[in-house]
Amino acid sequence: MTTTRRAYTVVLAWVEERLRSGELSIGDKLPSERVLAERFDISRASVREAVRILDVMGLVRSATGSGPSSGATVISEPSAALGWALRMHIATKSLPINDIVQTRLLLETQAAVEAAETLDSADRTEILDRAAELITVMDDPGLPADDYHLHDTQFHLLLASLAGNVVVETIMTSLRQATISYVQETVAGVNDWAEVRDTLQAQHRVILAAVRERRGDDAAQALREHIMWFYGLSGEK
Repeated sequence: MTTTRRAYTVVLAWVEERLRSGELSIGDKLPSERVLAERFDISRASVREAVRILDVMGLVRSATGSGPSSGATVISEPSAALGWALRMHIATKSLPINDIVQTRLLLETQAAVEAAETLDSADRTEILDRAAELITVMDDPGLPADDYHLHDTQFHLLLASLAGNVVVETIMTSLRQATISYVQETVAGVNDWAEVRDTLQAQHRVILAAVRERRGDDAAQALREHIMWFYGLSGEK
């Protein structure tokens, strides 16, 4: 029987191979613990370990019990897994916030340039209209700060989605998830959240207008100023 240390990696390799070949797809169920344990001559505990790892990686969702809804189902939520990993490493100080911010700048400003260059389409119009609606929602002075930041994240991701790069969207989503604690701490430390919100809203409008009017360089510059201004509120260098 395969050693405990290596046993679960056999299952991981098998899942990867089946995903690559198309034999497994999103929505499919993995074989049961018993079937996998017998197939690879490993313990069911090792199979459970493999499934737990796949769950953390955002590749399967597990459900206990019996019936059609039980077992591990293949999904794809890469940003959740990346966001959690980044957040933990930020907490250890091995990934400095400054470097995270610089990475966001590189990705988001380039995405803004590409978003401004996208061809006219119903999808483009809908995305820009949804971004404008989010700005309107965020104008509400009674909106809780946490809800504001949720809408703010959606606003930035909507504009980035216009660039059409799924990997960039995924990484940006992960970065936003990973820095939520930093954002909350920064807001908690400001003396006048209403004034900060008004400034952020004015910046959002400038960014959206530049993307809508296809002024990519202006959109990128507005985003840079927007991100760095908020980052400056923390007093970090």
